[in-house]
Amino acid sequence: MQFTDKVVFVTAAAGAGIGQAVARNFAAEGATVVMSDQHAERTEKVAAEIAADTGREVVGLACDVRDEARIDEVVNGVVERFGRLDIVVNNSGINELSPLPEMPTETWQKVIDVSLTGPFMVTRRALALMRKQGSGAIVNMSSIAGWMRPAEGEAHYAAAKAGIMGFTRAAAMEAAPFGVRVNAVAPGLAWNAFLAKIYSPEYVDQMAQQTPLGRAGTPQDIANAVAFLASDKASFITGEVLCVSGGYHLHT
Repeated sequence: MQFTDKVVFVTAAAGAGIGQAVARNFAAEGATVVMSDQHAERTEKVAAEIAADTGREVVGLACDVRDEARIDEVVNGVVERFGRLDIVVNNSGINELSPLPEMPTETWQKVIDVSLTGPFMVTRRALALMRKQGSGAIVNMSSIAGWMRPAEGEAHYAAAKAGIMGFTRAAAMEAAPFGVRVNAVAPGLAWNAFLAKIYSPEYVDQMAQQTPLGRAGTPQDIANAVAFLASDKASFITGEVLCVSGGYHLHT
């Protein structure tokens, strides 16, 4: 129960993938969790399920990370309700495959807004509050696509995830004097039902076969890495991007 008495905010957490696993993991480890997603009904439902399973207080709020005013309202509301904000996980991200010569500007902008600008706006508001506390940890969700050759049609996604890496380092340097740490996780393939809408079964099988550990990752694999970076066990780590890919990408 390493997060007892901690208040955690996780974005994009009502789906079947990494965000929900992260929120569930923190609740299971004793945290009070506020989770957001774009769909109000689904977010409230998932929050209630996690609360029932873990016995912890879990609040689900609707929030589109492209909505600056709503972000400020939600983050400020967390502090007003619980008195503090200890951990933020910027999990929002989206991918819509489109070959670069044919990519509509609207598609590019949507992926950048959800995957990069949204985390920036959440971090900006959260960091302002954490600086006053003199403590806090922020974990951003990047991807190995920010380092290596991405799949065809992922120019926008690769740009956003590489941007998260640079943003994490810059934010970490500004936050450090105030006792706040900022890190990122770069997953490889973490299979969940949502990805079936984007990638073919053949692509997934190929990725798993090329992974030295012999399998695709799971949302829980990534949630474990997030928990480590947010915990006191990582108290001397900031500005880092932790690769979690089963050896598929060996980052040094």
